[in-house]
Amino acid sequence: MIKRRVYIIAGEPSGDLLGGRLMKAMKNQYDGEIDFIGIGGPHMEAEGLNSLFPMRELSIMGLAEILPHIPKLLKRIKQTINDVRKQKPDCLITIDAPGFTFRVAKQLKDSSIPLIHYVAPTVWAWKPGRAKKIAQFLDHLMVLLPFEPPYFEKEGLSATFVGHSVIESGIELANGDQFKAFHGIPADVPVLCVLPGSRQSETSQLLPIFKQVAQKLKNNYPTLRIVLPTVATVAQYVKEDTLSWELPVLVVEGESEKFGAFKAADVALAASGTVSLELALAQTPTVITYRLKKMTHWLAKRLIKVKYASIVNLLHNQEIMPELIQDDCNVDRIYHEIVKILEQGQSNSDHIQALESAMQMLGQGEELLPSERAAACVLSIIEKGK
Repeated sequence: MIKRRVYIIAGEPSGDLLGGRLMKAMKNQYDGEIDFIGIGGPHMEAEGLNSLFPMRELSIMGLAEILPHIPKLLKRIKQTINDVRKQKPDCLITIDAPGFTFRVAKQLKDSSIPLIHYVAPTVWAWKPGRAKKIAQFLDHLMVLLPFEPPYFEKEGLSATFVGHSVIESGIELANGDQFKAFHGIPADVPVLCVLPGSRQSETSQLLPIFKQVAQKLKNNYPTLRIVLPTVATVAQYVKEDTLSWELPVLVVEGESEKFGAFKAADVALAASGTVSLELALAQTPTVITYRLKKMTHWLAKRLIKVKYASIVNLLHNQEIMPELIQDDCNVDRIYHEIVKILEQGQSNSDHIQALESAMQMLGQGEELLPSERAAACVLSIIEKGK
């Protein structure tokens, strides 16, 4: 078999995870040798990548954080473009991080290298004009959501639905009973899982509200236990904040602890985001919330074109998971929804069936995992050439 050379770029931890799984699947599917080069983090490095430079240089959020780094980022973009041309790979795979990856791909559109992007911009939610723009320089797009391809195909860009990476998260291996036993939580007490977000801009808005909700719940459910899975980006802030709560909060870190908490919980209170898909996969009854600063919300209302925040609700075009956004994200409304779940339960067959249906739409139960479908797509493109 011909030895293949694949250039692959990720710019943030989520992309690195996708990249690592994709590299592993490609090696498993290709009979010959694949030489991976590019930019990535620990997951991609574990699969044999020597990163051109540390990926953390690209993991910058927010305008205020980006501005001081612009000269260095521009230098890294030029360095990457030059390296791709020098390496002459069989294809270039860019993963999410459009601020960096699209700038690289644009400069290579006239090359003979097939340009493949993994994770579509959310043109269905806002700024639909982006579909036409990226169709001018990309050769193929691998998307996570089943309704995404038509948005790009109508602009002339080939798109393949490969499935959502949440399917490969390993949530099904978690055990709620073991989580409770390990943390000394009695088997028969109700558990509330609180997830205030992974950015301080989110947690600072939601934690004060969640604190009041938790206190109100504790007054009526005295045996209630509260578990708060967090991530490194906000862990210190969360730990310090919850010290002032009038009731004990078990703060846990790491994927296995998070998934164990999902399985142990009777109900979850979560910031809108990917975590809502993880909770749906765990079949944890969940109340989705979000709150922005007033000016940001005013702008968002004029830009965002979708009815729901949660992917599960978007897939079904109805509110399967209750959503309380902005002014609705208040103590009384949240308390009411959580009590409704605790008293009536959402573990009924219709609700579970709706969650299972959403996961099937995202690729659960398919013969190939999302990373395997993505690998097959890339290898097919390499075989055909540009």
